[in-house]
Parts: sequence; structure tokens; C-alpha cells
Amino acid sequence: MNKIIIYTNETCPYCRQIKEELTKNNIEFENVLTSDEKDNWQAIVSLTGMPTIPTLNFNGDYLVPGRDFSNAANLVKLIQNYKESNFTIQEITLEKLKTLHYNISTAFNRTNQILTKIETKIK
Repeated sequence: MNKIIIYTNETCPYCRQIKEELTKNNIEFENVLTSDEKDNWQAIVSLTGMPTIPTLNFNGDYLVPGRDFSNAANLVKLIQNYKESNFTIQEITLEKLKTLHYNISTAFNRTNQILTKIETKIK
């Protein structure tokens, strides 16, 4: 298994829950307190755009709660089922951007449909 670094703080109950789930599933990790690695943590926040803990570095990818996993069990499944990609980082990035664009476009279209229905009912 690839090395996992988990960025946490001492008082975060969700961090504790994630670490317990990883341990329960025999997934080894290195715990790094954000207060001990302030510059490194700030660089990670700048990279991901999300100052959320627990953030994990797994196989060179940063996994952020809410964005990449929804709960501890989901994270464990993601780690256990990891397969190295045959695609380049450029191909992966392009496809993720296409998906993001599609999802944003779909959300705006749905919002527009709802607003149109509301406007129709108001008139």
C-alpha cells in the first residue's frame, strides 16, 4: 500500500473518526498536525483551495472531505480499491475539468428551470 499522510489537528472529532476507521481496516498512515507543519499545511490549502481537515495525501493526490470522500467508510473503500491510472496527469486534469464544466452547466440549467416555474406561478 502507498504511504498515506493525514493532516489533522488535536481537537477534530472527524479526524479522530477517520484515523480510527483507517486503523480498524489495517491501513497505515502518518499523522501530521497542521499546527506542527504550518508552512506545509498552508501550501496544501493553497493547492487544494480547501482548508479542511482531515486532508490526506495518498499516492500524490490530496483527498479532502466533502470533495473527495463523504465519510470514513467511503474513504477506506476509495483507498482499498485504488488502481493506478494509465492516463497522464494532463489527460486526467482535462477530463476532470470537462466533468466540472458539465456539472456546473447542469446545475445552472436546473436552477433556471426552477426559477422559470416560480416566475410562471407568480405572474
